[in-house]
Amino acid sequence: MYCHKCGHKLEADHKIGREETCPECTSYLHCCLNCRFYDPFSNHECRETEVEWVQDKESGNFCDYFKPSDRFQPRNTKRDEAKKKLDDLFGKKSQ
Repeated sequence: MYCHKCGHKLEADHKIGREETCPECTSYLHCCLNCRFYDPFSNHECRETEVEWVQDKESGNFCDYFKPSDRFQPRNTKRDEAKKKLDDLFGKKSQ
């Protein structure tokens, strides 16, 4: 698996715990953004239909459906920057 934040390649030869972090950037590993079911275009941003909604996709969570993703998907920084500008313009808090 790869860390969603820094792209560091990790061996996922064990069950990833909720508090486990990346040795390179200390981001949580057991999080939505590292899961193979994560899909920003699906309901709750997850392709698994039975999951409960998780608000913070970067934080460690207790999801029993978590399966480490085998691909690195860099975040869309242009989209994030545009969203922040719109949120700032309309007085919304960025997530």
